[in-house]
Amino acid sequence: MAAVEPLERQHWRGALELRFAAAAHGTVVAHKRHEGPFCIQRPFRPGDGVCHVYLLHPPGGLAAGDELTLDAAVETDAAALLTTPAATKFYRSDDAPSVQRQKLRVAAGAALEWLPQESILFGGSRVLVETDIELAAGARFIGWEQLSLGRPLSGDRYATGTLEQHTRIDCDGEPLLHESLRISAGDRLLAADCGLKSLGVCGALYAFPANDPLLVCVRERLGAATPSLRAGATLLGELLVVRCLAAEPEALRNLFEALWCELRPGVVGRTPSAPRIWRT
Repeated sequence: MAAVEPLERQHWRGALELRFAAAAHGTVVAHKRHEGPFCIQRPFRPGDGVCHVYLLHPPGGLAAGDELTLDAAVETDAAALLTTPAATKFYRSDDAPSVQRQKLRVAAGAALEWLPQESILFGGSRVLVETDIELAAGARFIGWEQLSLGRPLSGDRYATGTLEQHTRIDCDGEPLLHESLRISAGDRLLAADCGLKSLGVCGALYAFPANDPLLVCVRERLGAATPSLRAGATLLGELLVVRCLAAEPEALRNLFEALWCELRPGVVGRTPSAPRIWRT
């Protein structure tokens, strides 16, 4: 009897388009289109006019060759908050990389809060992440990126793997921040003082528009943070950038949530109203 050939794994592509618009009772999802296993839950409105949307990816993670693409636009006078119900997982890949792309556009007079839970890079994963944020003058934005290398509690020390990450933030076509991060497991950068200093969790938080008083406020909060965290903040024009290293994802998450509470009134013009999914 002839040997049975193994079935080739089907690469999954998930794509989601969202457009938010202002309405009489607050912001609504005016357009949505999805392809594959990427969709949204019914929006929530906490009463301040902001539309809270949870991005759902039922497979729970990306394997070799999988691609996840988000294109979200917030129109004038609309306000949206996007988050995820759980961490995004990038699984081991022996061939093609796992790819995540997101394009976020915010019109003048609009506000977007991009607050996904962390991305976990399993040992052996090959990951490409691209984030493009296009702001109009007069737009408001708070967003963050959080990465965990490996799963130490499960014995995964990220002994192998690669990451390529590109983040671009523009305002009216002018660059505010363009940066790239390329790492491979075993790189000296991961242990160096000028790199990750053997801390397996890293992240960046962005806020626009920001000013010197907000920078001072953030630096005071960072000064009172747990000594195990290494963090700093800087102001690039009107873009506030906070970078942090931590040993545990929860420590970074707690810090960023606290900073979001501090920044939201001054940047978005609303008091904090945390997504309910964060506490479930």
